[in-house]
Amino acid sequence: MNNLSLRDIADLRLLLSIEGIGPAKLLSLLRHFHNFESIFEKSISHLSEVNSFNTILSKRIMEAKENRENFLTNLSRDLEILQKLKARIITYWDDDYPELLRNIYFPPLILYVIGDLFNKDDLTLAVVGTRNPTEYGKLQADKFATDLSEKGLTIVSGLARGIDSIAHTAALNAGGRTIAVIGSGLDVIYPPENKKLFNRISESGCIISEFQLGTQPDAPNFPKRNRIIAGLSKGTLIIETKVSGGAVQTAAHSLSQNREVFAVPGQLGVPQSEGTNLLIQRGEAKLVSCAQDILDEFNYGGMDIKNVKKKPDFDLDMFQQKVIDNLSSDPKHVDILSTQTSIPTHECLAHLLQLEFMGLVKQVPGKMFIKIS
Repeated sequence: MNNLSLRDIADLRLLLSIEGIGPAKLLSLLRHFHNFESIFEKSISHLSEVNSFNTILSKRIMEAKENRENFLTNLSRDLEILQKLKARIITYWDDDYPELLRNIYFPPLILYVIGDLFNKDDLTLAVVGTRNPTEYGKLQADKFATDLSEKGLTIVSGLARGIDSIAHTAALNAGGRTIAVIGSGLDVIYPPENKKLFNRISESGCIISEFQLGTQPDAPNFPKRNRIIAGLSKGTLIIETKVSGGAVQTAAHSLSQNREVFAVPGQLGVPQSEGTNLLIQRGEAKLVSCAQDILDEFNYGGMDIKNVKKKPDFDLDMFQQKVIDNLSSDPKHVDILSTQTSIPTHECLAHLLQLEFMGLVKQVPGKMFIKIS
């Protein structure tokens, strides 16, 4: 439910469009003048009385006043498009604005949202990492996101290639919830190959953006997005990142927001592990080897599975059972599996395909397979 009128939301967007005005300054204005209408009624001298506002910034507000009607018209147009996208606007003052996010430095004052936000989304963990993970990183992202989802945690990530996409997909496949925070408008899906994933999350999770419709995924948007990913989450799990990666930025936001940071240790000499290993070395992230380490840190160790679809039980034939018994979380080539089970390779592949449809097996590059626990 919106606690602001359309005029208020249009004025909010107008003020945020002014160079030099961000969430902190805008909240200062509102604390001083109490409502948006009053801000535009004040003189330059009155505006300049507000802490951190000088004459230049006050003049910009007075000049922007000329555009109020245009911004109201643009908002009405955007609302029509948002309705077609089954999306809506949530502001900082609304009841359904996420409480965890409200309590960070510089919270976004406007969110564009597809899907629902629930109270249970307070049990959230960000899972982020490199866009170019190793096979090890892919396996860990899938494993952690699956296990945490099955314990009722909501997985938050950025819909980027690599670790983000794997984390979202694993959460959905486990029947859990996931929230994607994007660095573009809701009508601009990036990367484009994630359109199906975007739609899956829209149906059973939530897509969030701070950016107006039509905003392209430009580089400056992603640090802003990363602060929201961290802000929505009780903690952040880093799985593979370079020292300069965006996931390190997300970890820094988590630390500044007094949230937990976890990292999966990586192999020495691998660029994708440099960031995670450095975070652990500096004591900025807690080393974790399994989901239980995170649950214990949050005192969720004994929590029951909540609101999560359990994987169905399957009646496997003797050959499928033989294949599954010879697989583990370590990738195994189909030829080795064929030798170990005494099942011809072509038959092994047929059984593996059936098991993959059941969600019990996953293929990784190189005709390698793992068992999904």
